[in-house]
Amino acid sequence: MSRAVDSDPDAWEEIYRRSHGRLFSYARRRTFSVHSAEDAVSETIVRAMEQIDRFSWSGAGFDAWLFGIMRNVIFEGYRADAKARRDRYFVPDGGVRLDPLETVVALNDAERVRRAFSQLSPSEQEVLELRVVAELTSDGAAEVLGKKPGAVRMAQARALNRLRNFMTEVDRGD
Repeated sequence: MSRAVDSDPDAWEEIYRRSHGRLFSYARRRTFSVHSAEDAVSETIVRAMEQIDRFSWSGAGFDAWLFGIMRNVIFEGYRADAKARRDRYFVPDGGVRLDPLETVVALNDAERVRRAFSQLSPSEQEVLELRVVAELTSDGAAEVLGKKPGAVRMAQARALNRLRNFMTEVDRGD
């Protein structure tokens, strides 16, 4: 961190490489396109570089601080882009090629999860995205959301239960 505070490019490259995947996954689920998600990650890192002197270890740590910045970047994007508000969900657009049967099964599974996930409230979705996708601790997610860690754990448990119920409904065709 001291190297990052001193604007050491190697330190920032290390931070970027370590956090890019989780930041991108979080942003991709909350933005309209891969391009928008990449822009959000880039903007997050730029803002972190500009604001590093304001970071302190008195919270849930650096990752939570980065995700807090990311959350603000995305919210600002929502306000600026009405289309992003309408289409928040991940749409597969590439990646590893599977054989045709695996592709059909994977797309079907992804669609089932997407349909069930879309039935959760936005706050439930965000809790699961921060805890599961971003891999933040309950302390880290609490700092991003402005809640207590225990409240985040309870919200996560409720959201997972609701997701399981919605998955069962999707499987039954309800």
